[in-house]
Amino acid sequence: MNGNSLFVDTNILLYFLKFDSQIVEMISDKNLILSVISEIELLSFPDLGKLEEDLINEFLDNCVVFDLSLDIKGLAIRLRKKYKLKLPDAIIAASAINLNIPLLTSDKGLERLKN
Repeated sequence: MNGNSLFVDTNILLYFLKFDSQIVEMISDKNLILSVISEIELLSFPDLGKLEEDLINEFLDNCVVFDLSLDIKGLAIRLRKKYKLKLPDAIIAASAINLNIPLLTSDKGLERLKN
């Protein structure tokens, strides 16, 4: 990954997909990396229509989606225990940390992870 890469949390992706101008400007020129957790979260909304699903899949085709690895699982466990994070948040944070890529999120629960 290069210095233009950014690991993005699901909430940021939702803002982007809703064309939030601040988020669009912030991430439009970045190589976006996300966790398989975010992919699952985006595609599993109960009322997701075919048009929205197609839009999300088209967007995901332009991102790098990381699966769980043993390293990420181990780190997620440690983060969850130490910071009492929700499991999806722990996996997303562990993925960004493991890849050494800055994490962009608006999740208040992840503020405990200052670095």
